[in-house]
Amino acid sequence: MINHIVVVGSGVMGRGIAYVSACSGFHTTIVDINQKQIQAAQQEINAMFHKGVERGKVRSVDVEQYKAKLYYDTDLAHVSTMADLIIEAVPEKKTIKQQVFETAEANAPASCLFATNTSTMSPTEIASFTNRSDKVMAMHFFNPVHKMPLIEMIRGLDTSEETVAALQQVAKQMGKETVIVNEFPGFVTSRISALVGNEAFYMLQEGLGSPEEIDKAIKLGLHYPMGPFELGDLVGLDTRLNNLKYLHEKLGEKYRPAPLLEQYVKAGRLGRKTGKGVYNYTKEVSRK
Repeated sequence: MINHIVVVGSGVMGRGIAYVSACSGFHTTIVDINQKQIQAAQQEINAMFHKGVERGKVRSVDVEQYKAKLYYDTDLAHVSTMADLIIEAVPEKKTIKQQVFETAEANAPASCLFATNTSTMSPTEIASFTNRSDKVMAMHFFNPVHKMPLIEMIRGLDTSEETVAALQQVAKQMGKETVIVNEFPGFVTSRISALVGNEAFYMLQEGLGSPEEIDKAIKLGLHYPMGPFELGDLVGLDTRLNNLKYLHEKLGEKYRPAPLLEQYVKAGRLGRKTGKGVYNYTKEVSRK
């Protein structure tokens, strides 16, 4: 029975997962070694509760109850001892993930399940950082977590059916639909999204059209809810580039990152989180 979920990483995805987890009735601890990040996460999650009430998505009478289920900490070793499920949502870098799972393995109860929110990396490799590979699986959430209905769930080589069933139940309690797929680099959604986003940068690089026109064509012509540049700015162009580099290494030339995307990242134009990516968001910030 899963009652207490620990979310490791207080970035955009970690905050979103923790918010949805608490709203779904789970006791939830969000962990980050950076105290300022934890404070920023708490402020953002409180803002999400406020917006939820304003939009009629969350009842004001429930907000305090949900907040009471949320805890914030900087010590993964300590909070792991109380976890039924640990969901890792740190950057897509092997060394960081390895450190997280080795710490969790050393401190979590033997019954605790582990999940990684990776969008591209191997859950089998991540499971090798633990001594419980049967209890490890990828749970790929989508941004923004509280709005997107899907969790893409990926089995590792040794993931047990009991683990799959338990994590499906968690997803169901969170109000999410699931797809269960077998491991292969990029899974389903990241392979398609990376191709579309990268091709959009090649189009921009070639002068085919402006970002606005390319996004509009994809949204209205292919019925995508967001254009590839809007989505890239939302998830972070550095994240998009890291994913493409990994897929290029594993799957070949069709995933080679567009040079223009690499330029944007080198320039620090990473998207909404820096105020400027393909689009400029500084005007939005100044209006708030």
